[in-house]
Amino acid sequence: MKKERDIEKEYSTTEFVAKLRRLADSLESGERFEIQIAGERVYVPVRATFNVEHEREGGEEEIEFQVKWTHKA
Repeated sequence: MKKERDIEKEYSTTEFVAKLRRLADSLESGERFEIQIAGERVYVPVRATFNVEHEREGGEEEIEFQVKWTHKA
C-alpha cells in the first residue's frame, strides 16, 4: 500500500500548459497519463474520472481540475 501524501506544487505557465497538453493527449488517445510530482512518478489510469471545482472565499477564487481514481485491490 502506498504512503499517504497531500502535496500542492506550483508550476510556471509554460510548465502547466505542457502538463495539461500531455494530459489532454493521453485522454484523447485512451492511454494512461504519467506525471512526476515532487519526486514521485504517478500513473493515472484510463478509468480515472475528471471534474472541475470552483471555490470562492474572502476575495479569493480558485479553480481546481481534479483527476480521481481508486487502486484496484
